[in-house]
Amino acid sequence: MNPWLLAARPKTLAAAVVPVLVGFSLARFAHWPSFWLALGGAVFIQIGTNYVNDALDFRKGADTHERLGPLRVTQGGLLSAEAVLRGAIVCFALAALCGVPLIVRGGWPIVAIGVTSIAAAYAYTGGPYPLAYHGLGELFVMVFFGIVAVSGTYYLQVLHFDRNALVAGVACGALAIVLLAINNLRDLENDRASNKRTLAARFGRGFARVEIVLMALVPFALLPRGFRGVLFVAPLALLVIVCALRSSGRALNRCLAFAGMLEWAFGIAFVICGSGATR
Repeated sequence: MNPWLLAARPKTLAAAVVPVLVGFSLARFAHWPSFWLALGGAVFIQIGTNYVNDALDFRKGADTHERLGPLRVTQGGLLSAEAVLRGAIVCFALAALCGVPLIVRGGWPIVAIGVTSIAAAYAYTGGPYPLAYHGLGELFVMVFFGIVAVSGTYYLQVLHFDRNALVAGVACGALAIVLLAINNLRDLENDRASNKRTLAARFGRGFARVEIVLMALVPFALLPRGFRGVLFVAPLALLVIVCALRSSGRALNRCLAFAGMLEWAFGIAFVICGSGATR
């Protein structure tokens, strides 16, 4: 696989795409330019975040030859950390470019969303207080790949905020946390060795597994009226839970694949449920 594509981590892009699908479906109104630009901006921010994470985790010693997850391009010597960080800057610039027409439509709320999203994407692994290294990864994911992404997409469609979009944002954020928590459970020992204090590293395997169970189930308790049909994908959540409870080490990579399937299925089911409305 091309190293740039590998570093982009295509399997993680559900965390960027699904909140946009959910916010768009909730609006029951289609302003298509805003949808496509919001989708592009979200994907570029996700890829930029992944690039920064790839380069800086290697520099900080969190990615070593003992890593149990998929190969990271900086760790594997496929690309230099400097090149990957330049790639991240390009991605953030493209995200900002997508945001210019969105600012024209949505005004200052979109400026705030865009600036804080890009800043937080870098701060996740970089800066003087990297969020992922201080147990704040879950908070970052909930805010930016949940609440902000869903509510921002919804706002761009109808130009006002709504409680349902906030609640659906929490649901999407919870699904993204499932991915993060499984990843952190798998890498627990390596993270402890490199002083990466994720919640799993701080509180142990039992805590991480409880976190996965709760975050996999929460989205189905938060479905707004008219979207209860999304419940038909709930068995996938049970599959993720069983996998995470029974697996350890490299076997958790399979659980990550299931968690990605769950998030995609959740987003697609939202689209199906929302498609009956007149747009």
